[in-house]
Amino acid sequence: MPEHRAGTGAEPSDPASDPASGPPAIDTRALRRVLDRLARSDGPPWLHQEVARRMAARLPVIRQPPAQWLDWWAFTGAGAGAVQAVWPEAQRLVVEPTPALQARSRAALAAPWWSWRARRAAPQPVWLSSEVPPAQAQMLWANLVLHTAADPEASFAVWHRALAADGFLMFSAFGPDTLRELREVYAEAGWPAPHPPFVDMHDLGDMLVHGGFADPVMDQETITLTWSSPGALLAELRGLGGHLGTQRFSGLRTPRWHGRLQQALAARADAQGRIAMRFEVVYGHAYKGKPRAEPGAPVVVSLDALRSGRPPRKA
Repeated sequence: MPEHRAGTGAEPSDPASDPASGPPAIDTRALRRVLDRLARSDGPPWLHQEVARRMAARLPVIRQPPAQWLDWWAFTGAGAGAVQAVWPEAQRLVVEPTPALQARSRAALAAPWWSWRARRAAPQPVWLSSEVPPAQAQMLWANLVLHTAADPEASFAVWHRALAADGFLMFSAFGPDTLRELREVYAEAGWPAPHPPFVDMHDLGDMLVHGGFADPVMDQETITLTWSSPGALLAELRGLGGHLGTQRFSGLRTPRWHGRLQQALAARADAQGRIAMRFEVVYGHAYKGKPRAEPGAPVVVSLDALRSGRPPRKA
């Protein structure tokens, strides 16, 4: 496991991470390969588990616990135990992007970290197909999923439909300062960026509002991980997923190229011989408000309402 340090701020993002030209350009074929590899892994990435723990620490401020909650991309999201520790009686609805990850998510229940008695007391999870019932769950939890979306606004629209009125969204995503040091290595070598652009926190907040969410609250922090060698660093980054962008290298890299990359990373080691990378983690929280009447809808005023002085209602 890498060492890590956490901060509460990030420097201005560099041009290579600017998403102003549009949403991240994701190669769907590369994403399928990454998901297949993650389904064969021993467990979810360590960083995903850590961010899930930090995100779950924010749940007690919610006054009304959900009766049902959607665990979006549950295995890699790594939030089941953390959420159920806060709300053990809430029904968990599991959504996975592939059959292999659904099977991996089911298998993960064989060895939960919480006690078997707590697991027996909690409602058993329900696995959903790709067709998620609309307006059913009171919470949707999506941990470090959004950076895999070719169109984040479309993802927000799907999540909005899945939530019941007054339900709330809890999500995290990588911000533009993530892997700044790796981008610098690639830029100095004249290589394409090592990942698609990450969307800024403020742009995500605007997308939430445009998507119909109310009262969005955005926050971010920087987690700095350090590794003892370039090989350990690259292995962990591969475990996080890999390069999903359409602008990545075409074809395989040669051993000579790989050696050059390792040399460039080793040159960035500190006095203790450790190589650092920053991850900007953006946290978002927003509500799905009650449906509003369409403009021009007729107003119905009953005789009883007129007599009592109650306000009229929309038809």
